[in-house]
Amino acid sequence: MMRILTTVVLCFTASMAAAADSGLRVPASTAYVDPKPEAVHVSEKGVTGWKDPSQKVLWFGQFKKPGSLECSVELRLPSGTTSRLRLAVAGRSREASAEGNGRDPVIVRFGLFEVPAAGYQRFVLESLNEKGRPAGDLDALLLDGSAIQDAHFNLKPRRNAASVHLFYPVPKDEKVEAFYCEMTGLEDPLWTYYMACGWHRGYFGMQVNSPTERRIIFSVWDSGDEAVDRNKVAADNRVTLVGKGEGVYSGDFGNEGTGGHSHLKFMWRTGERQRFIVTARPTNATHTVYSGYYFHPEKKEWILISSWRAPKEGGYLRGLYSFSENFGGANGHVVRKALYGNQWIRTAAGRWVELTTASFSHDATGKADRLDRFMGIEKGQFFLSHGGLVDGFTKYGEKFDRPRTGRPPSDIRWPEPTSPSTR
Repeated sequence: MMRILTTVVLCFTASMAAAADSGLRVPASTAYVDPKPEAVHVSEKGVTGWKDPSQKVLWFGQFKKPGSLECSVELRLPSGTTSRLRLAVAGRSREASAEGNGRDPVIVRFGLFEVPAAGYQRFVLESLNEKGRPAGDLDALLLDGSAIQDAHFNLKPRRNAASVHLFYPVPKDEKVEAFYCEMTGLEDPLWTYYMACGWHRGYFGMQVNSPTERRIIFSVWDSGDEAVDRNKVAADNRVTLVGKGEGVYSGDFGNEGTGGHSHLKFMWRTGERQRFIVTARPTNATHTVYSGYYFHPEKKEWILISSWRAPKEGGYLRGLYSFSENFGGANGHVVRKALYGNQWIRTAAGRWVELTTASFSHDATGKADRLDRFMGIEKGQFFLSHGGLVDGFTKYGEKFDRPRTGRPPSDIRWPEPTSPSTR
């Protein structure tokens, strides 16, 4: 009798796998874990090490029309181990269980759900097992039914929200010696970098590094084309530190091009306007000193973050932009949003010019994998938003115009760079 029952279970499992092949397979490598992403391991192999029932596994998908949705998960369990699970979709939840055989994946079927309308849906998988008992190593979420027609899921293991950018047009021959931007972070999830002042040789903004650490970051790229290891960059291609402010760390960076990095640890706040300005001072025909200055909200004064002497330049700022980046994919499903406003440039002739036009762009992730990326106007400022897996997206290259403020940053009295500090 046991042999017959085992055969029936294996045949059922095989037939379910065959049926799933005709539907939509969403890899477990694309899933998220809440509330503590570090509590369960997600990799290209899927979801492993799930033994804590307080942690939930989530997928997100965009449906183009309402319809029925048959939901299953494919997982692996040790032989003789049973796992009880609950799946919630579109306001309904159902429970199911599976017994592992130690060799092949098994399919846990939760039955039929109804997607009531077009839009994003969240799939929440919960463990109903006691703490310490394996819930199963997940391979995939399996979907079938009329609702999957033209449905959109990110099927790649990169779980970061798309990086999003604002580009500010400036007359081609304008000599820009300073670029000023105000920025307000509205959301502050971990692994967020809101960048205010970017140009062809560097970037300047604020970052969320941990629950207890935030940074103001100013970095300048080396010359040359080395992408990874700064030790491979020749001396005549390296930027060199000219000076830095009190409490500022400086060093090298790599893996995204190479260059000089600096940061000030400061717990900036959401909802509070932050002010940044980057300057360019050509020292001769082949070198330019780039400096980043930050208005310290507590000291109520402009402070120097750092200054770097860049080789193979001798000119001014060009290619001005801002961006928002999710640099850690474990929480790429949450919203990041910031306001960018009151942008100005100062020309080499000392004239302030307000920048009121910007165009939207995004990285390759935003092209087809993650469509939850936006730009627009809010409170008279540009905004960038990404993550959240919500409906609507902004077209690549779309232009926006914000209202003029007529308020150049006339209070700026930035200090001159001095010799590098040892602090």
